[in-house]
Amino acid sequence: MAEDLSTWYTEFFTELPNAFWRAALPPQYTNAEVDFLVRVAGLQPGSRVLDLPCGSGRHTLALARRGYRVTGIDISTEAVAFARAAAADLDGVDLRVGDMARVPGDLRVDLAICMGNSFGYLDHDGSRRLLADLATIVVPGGHLVLDYGFVAESLLPGLQLDEPPMTLGGIEAVSVNEYDAANSRWLTHFTFRRGDQEHRGTSVQHVYTAAEVVRLVGEAGFSDTDLYGDPDGTPFRLGSHRLLLVARRSRHLE
Repeated sequence: MAEDLSTWYTEFFTELPNAFWRAALPPQYTNAEVDFLVRVAGLQPGSRVLDLPCGSGRHTLALARRGYRVTGIDISTEAVAFARAAAADLDGVDLRVGDMARVPGDLRVDLAICMGNSFGYLDHDGSRRLLADLATIVVPGGHLVLDYGFVAESLLPGLQLDEPPMTLGGIEAVSVNEYDAANSRWLTHFTFRRGDQEHRGTSVQHVYTAAEVVRLVGEAGFSDTDLYGDPDGTPFRLGSHRLLLVARRSRHLE
């Protein structure tokens, strides 16, 4: 019987893993992704964006600096506190502690984004509810963008379980991977260390094919789906590093 890891993310993202990933990506990487989001969603000055989950605010802050009104939500109190401190001089930023499995119904946005591989965090029923909830808050004609590096066409070709330890921002991350074929889950057992500090946790990525994700998005009420393999607009194909899915909220939904 498979281990129940359905709420793994609620306890995983403490300061050590958050600081490790804050050190992982240079600003130009974020800028390229935000350029992509602005382009594919046709954002206009003052457009409203939901960043769910927002982590430490990488995309939330970059979008706010460009004049968009951004709501960022994340389960990690440490990550949200970090983002709030970084957003102290910015207008139009609403940062909240919250679970991506429960999308606030008080929002109406022109774009909802789920970046950094976080789409695969929830189990199948949770992912269906997430997409349905997002369809209720994205305005008709608005957009959804999913960034999903654990799509089957990206993960499975040349799959290797072994990864060398990595050190970023003074934090060492040791990972032990396994693929749960019966449940299409990629499990990574992490140990983060900095000096005498240590954090252990298991992350879970549910693996879908690109076609399955398109069907899920369509069932939720999105249409006109485009698939990219890179923020530069390269089409998604077998072996692409990641899937960037862009869909439009169907206008006929209430």
